[in-house]
Amino acid sequence: MGDTEEKIVDTEDPTKELKPGDIGELVVRGPQVMKGYLNNPETTEETITSDGWFLYWDIGKMDEEGYVWILDRKKELIKYKGFQVPPAELEGLLIEHPEISDGSRKREKPDKESGEIPKAFVVKSVGSNISENEIMSFVSSKVSTFKHVREVEFVERSLRTRLVRSSKTAKRSTRVID
Repeated sequence: MGDTEEKIVDTEDPTKELKPGDIGELVVRGPQVMKGYLNNPETTEETITSDGWFLYWDIGKMDEEGYVWILDRKKELIKYKGFQVPPAELEGLLIEHPEISDGSRKREKPDKESGEIPKAFVVKSVGSNISENEIMSFVSSKVSTFKHVREVEFVERSLRTRLVRSSKTAKRSTRVID
């Protein structure tokens, strides 16, 4: 849509634009963006910046060509030692492992030192003997230290519904056409 701008900004400071490839929050501005919520100035202030950028509450990244990759919802982020960990990214990694039939990751118990302890709930593939340590090592080899799985619990069936699974593991791509 013409006259539409989009960018990725820091999740804590929407005035700080990030460079291509960095993960942050998607914001858009244009003639189709609402001016605010009727009779709800508090929500308007939380959602629309003073210069008109709409905070989507989606976590993603933008590549050099302007494609936007949606990775997760901001409210789903796990806050671990000051870092924000997108669960969908890690759920996707868990599912890639051949000995894992399904895997989900969620906030676990609050922790005074760490904030929230990330935990993986894993359904083993039929005949699998994979261990907790093997799962933690697998994820650790593919992500930054702050995204590591700290605990693993094996479950008999998925803790997610089909709707949640499809929305959390799907990666969507959009591009604004001038």
